[in-house]
Amino acid sequence: MTTRYSLHKIDKPDQFPFAPAEYSRFKFGDELAARKFGTALAGGFIAAHLAEQRNIGQLVVISSPYSFIPTASFALKNYFIFQLNRWLAENNYPVVQEAKAYRTVTYKEDYGDLNAAERLALIGRDEFHIDSVFLKGKTLLFLDDIRITGSHERLILKMAEQYCLTNEMYLLYFAELTNDAIHPNIENYLNFYEIKSIFDLDKIVKSGHFFMNTRFVKYLLCYNVDAFRVFIGNQGCAFTEALYDMAIGNNYHTMDAYQTNLNCLKELLFSKHSKLINNGH
Repeated sequence: MTTRYSLHKIDKPDQFPFAPAEYSRFKFGDELAARKFGTALAGGFIAAHLAEQRNIGQLVVISSPYSFIPTASFALKNYFIFQLNRWLAENNYPVVQEAKAYRTVTYKEDYGDLNAAERLALIGRDEFHIDSVFLKGKTLLFLDDIRITGSHERLILKMAEQYCLTNEMYLLYFAELTNDAIHPNIENYLNFYEIKSIFDLDKIVKSGHFFMNTRFVKYLLCYNVDAFRVFIGNQGCAFTEALYDMAIGNNYHTMDAYQTNLNCLKELLFSKHSKLINNGH
C-alpha cells in the first residue's frame, strides 16, 4: 500500500502556508530552516498517520536520492527523524532506521525551472537503486521537500517495482503543488525567493548553521567566474576545500559546464594553502 502525505498544500501562485524566504534559505543550506521544516513534517505525519495506530513495526526513512552530495531534503530528513524518534521512544516503538536511495545520473539543468514534460524527459534517463534485502518486511518512508509534478515520485515507484518491493510505503513531502493550473516553475520562484545573487549566500555560509547541498554547489559552479572568484576569496580554507571535494565527489570535474569555476577554485585553494605555509601555519 502506498500513501502520500504532504504537510502543506500550494493552490495559489502568490499565497503559501509557509514563509517563502525561509524555504529559499533552506534550499541553499540553512540548517535552521531545515530543522523547523523537518520537525513540523514529523509532527504532522505522526498526527495524520501514526497516532491512532496500535501496532507500529520497523520504520525506514529514505531521503531524496543522491549520489555524493546530499540534497537539501537530507538536512530536513535528519530533524524529521529526531522528532519522530522521540515520539516512537515515548510510545515504546522501535526507533527509525535509515536507508539510502542511490542515483546514477547528474545534470546541470535547473530542474525547478522546467515544465512537467521537460522534467520527465530530463530525469527519465536516471535510475534509482536501493538495498531491497535490508528493507524486507519494513514500512518505508520516502521523504522529499516538495512535490511539483510527481516526476521524482514516479521514479521512486518505478524503483519499488523494479526491486519487487511489497512494503507499505509512505511518500512524504513538506509541501505539494495541488493546483495544476500553476506552472511548475513556481518551484524556482520559491527556490530563489531570497537568493538573487551569489553574494546572498554569504550570510548563510557564515551563519554557523550551514549545510552544503547539491543545489548550493551547482549554483556556485555555474555562476559568473568573476563574481565566483570574489565570493570564494571571502571564504575560509575549510569551506573552499569542502566545496572542491564535494564537486569532485559528484563527478562535476567531468562536466564542461563546471570546468571554469572548478579550475578557479583549484587555483584559489592552492593559493590559500601557499599563503598559510609561507606564514608558518
